[in-house]
Amino acid sequence: MEVSIVREPLPESGTLVVFVGADGTLSQAARRLDERAAGLVGRARALLGPKPRHAQVVDLPLPRGLELDRLVVAVLGAGEELSPYGVERAGAAVLAHLERQRVEEAVVASPAGLDLGGLDEARAVVALAAGAELRAWRFDKYRSDAQEEENGRARVKALRFLCDADASQAFARSRAVVEAANWARLLVSEPPNVLYPESYARILEELADLGVEVEVFDARRLEELGMNAILAVGRGSVHPPHMVVMRWRGAEWDRPLALAGKGVCFDSGGISLKPAQGMHDMKWDMAGSAAVAGAIRALAARRAPVDVVAAVGLVENMPSGSAQKPGDIIRTYAGRTVEVLNTDAEGRLVLADVIAWLVRNRDPAAIVDLATLTGAVIVALGKERAGLFASDDDLAAKLERAGEETGERLWRLPLDPEYREMVKGEEADLKNVGRGREAGAIAGAAFILPFAEGRPWAHLDIAGVVWADRDRPLLRKGATGFGVRLLDRFVDLWAEGRGGA
Repeated sequence: MEVSIVREPLPESGTLVVFVGADGTLSQAARRLDERAAGLVGRARALLGPKPRHAQVVDLPLPRGLELDRLVVAVLGAGEELSPYGVERAGAAVLAHLERQRVEEAVVASPAGLDLGGLDEARAVVALAAGAELRAWRFDKYRSDAQEEENGRARVKALRFLCDADASQAFARSRAVVEAANWARLLVSEPPNVLYPESYARILEELADLGVEVEVFDARRLEELGMNAILAVGRGSVHPPHMVVMRWRGAEWDRPLALAGKGVCFDSGGISLKPAQGMHDMKWDMAGSAAVAGAIRALAARRAPVDVVAAVGLVENMPSGSAQKPGDIIRTYAGRTVEVLNTDAEGRLVLADVIAWLVRNRDPAAIVDLATLTGAVIVALGKERAGLFASDDDLAAKLERAGEETGERLWRLPLDPEYREMVKGEEADLKNVGRGREAGAIAGAAFILPFAEGRPWAHLDIAGVVWADRDRPLLRKGATGFGVRLLDRFVDLWAEGRGGA
């Protein structure tokens, strides 16, 4: 979909979207149309009901008194609904409505004249455009009928947003992040016969075109380094493990901020085999790595004045004669030994080596990892929030704030010392599972914690939020790209805290 923000008069024909407030006020554009059409817009408010809701949309085909083909009236609410995320939801609602009405091109008038909370006109219009672009994304590259309607919805080909203020810089920055999030959604959606460790590493190498420093570690180099945890997880697959390190050096910091991502391109469970039902979903067990790579792409594309290094461990967890077995003991890159009691608790093994490598080779000021680590976090939080674990309160607070501002919300869970006893091994330093069904998400985080070696560290268990099983206000069913926008905003907050941009 082509999205643009322009400064031009209201159109005389075609489809036009105007905004009204939930309290009945009209935007400047809506007032001008109302005057031209003898109160048509004001009368149209009756279609919204006695209590219009934020992001509610109504449609007036062939509006009397106007030459337009269609007039669409959308509602902007008040209070928290006027956060950037709230306004993005309104933009997404407009896009979804246009799809249902089979509209291919439309102009969206500025909401100027309404109470926009703390947003100025440019920021509000940029948020509307971002919401529309996020909602428009769909994964159809393998469909021969991709251009045809989907569930009665046509593809919107072009949206022009009108804005009198200069929104060029804000729009460019926003689009860089939105495009990175949609790119991450594409990675998560790819089938496992297309996206596997070697092919994934090649895709990430292309980030060098944006100025990202990219280094790929193949299985031979991993063996030389003693990264036995990653290697153990991938032993059962014909596709050997890789680690990819990406660094966006947009500023000179004493120590970079580090991101780490679990990149299990397909997770069968290994010898501890998962049930067949739903196993096809395990192509998205690499969503943590996609979020991390997407964040690096966003930072590079918008030339962010920050220094961020990211590492992702890319593996397949498959059963075979060479696969790791329950009962194996492995020595990680950090030197700690691990009893593998369940080969389906593999993501924490991958992160153990990746995080330890970052600590010992890039000396980060703090580390944030993302992983679809446990089903237990879904039991605890459902599919509305990701689980947050942290060794540092300030780090956690910045992540929570970034989550609230972007709509990629987190909920902090405990990590008391008592929980760490759950993953102490009997025959090795650690074991890769906790105590049966007790606090499974916490056990996963407790396992990872020592590999940060005392650095400020946070772990985001995103298992419940990376794939939507139904349409959401901002996204259609499928991959969500969760984490890209959150991390992008978090990096800004981190930079502000250290006096950066």
